[in-house]
Amino acid sequence: MEASENKKLANDGFNFVTIDKTISEKIDSPTYSYWRSVARKFFSSKVAIAMLIVMLLVILMSFIQPLFSGFDLMDVSHINDLSRRYNKPSAEFWFGTDGDGNSLFDAVWAGAKTSISISVIATLITTFIGVVVGAFWGSSKKFDRIMLEIYNVVANVPTLLIVIVLSYSFGSGFWNLLFAMCVTSWIGTAYFIRVQVMIRRDQEYNLASRTLGTPKARLIVKNILPYLISVIVTDVSRTLPSFISYETFLSYLGVGLGVDVPSLGRLISKYTPNLSNQPYLFWIPVSVLAIVSVSLYIVGQTLADATDPRTHM
Repeated sequence: MEASENKKLANDGFNFVTIDKTISEKIDSPTYSYWRSVARKFFSSKVAIAMLIVMLLVILMSFIQPLFSGFDLMDVSHINDLSRRYNKPSAEFWFGTDGDGNSLFDAVWAGAKTSISISVIATLITTFIGVVVGAFWGSSKKFDRIMLEIYNVVANVPTLLIVIVLSYSFGSGFWNLLFAMCVTSWIGTAYFIRVQVMIRRDQEYNLASRTLGTPKARLIVKNILPYLISVIVTDVSRTLPSFISYETFLSYLGVGLGVDVPSLGRLISKYTPNLSNQPYLFWIPVSVLAIVSVSLYIVGQTLADATDPRTHM
């Protein structure tokens, strides 16, 4: 009877499906890769790609061109050559020349190298110390009480004022300025990370890990910090332009770097008197500074959004 019914259903166009007991073991959802998703999200932004290309070109020019130019901010070897003085941008002198006959093209890239170097090194130092201290700050109540007192004292003093005082105290120089910029800047990053750690430390999976006896250091490294990648990148994208601004402002005031060290701030300060007569000497370094700051910020913010898993949907 059953065979005849099956034959009838087959004649009506129905096909019987065989039962495969192993089909339930197969996963139909696509394989998820975090970093592949980050790259896909980042490169989906045309503005970010354009700014990334601009940023890489500026960085390459800043670190490669000075190797061949040998620019010296105090060079006056061309001062007696009147034909080289105050030449406007042209095919021979792309950015023009100053009153000493020096090429502004060489000066700008040598200055950009100094400004970018000090801001990147300061950001790396500040971020590393801030993340390490902030992670343990947010997970230890005893350490929290001590660090809050320190933070309340330091946070009420403007960072720029501290940098200026330390720069005057230690004297001019690349490493002295770097120390002055980093000595207290890390505490802001540490407090920022502390808040993020406190938000996540009492979530259910962390409570379960603590109950099972997971060491605090492993809990921080494995359970908390991986979720803070986008937060850390966001802080870096904010810190990099701010350090460039600090260096530029201090060099403009003549504080921090020596008079013989080229930087964008030093060039802007040097050529400010030429703003009315030879404006290209002032505006070209300002434009390069703006391009560096804006490109770093946009690339950093886009990367921060891309590293947030919630944007991978």
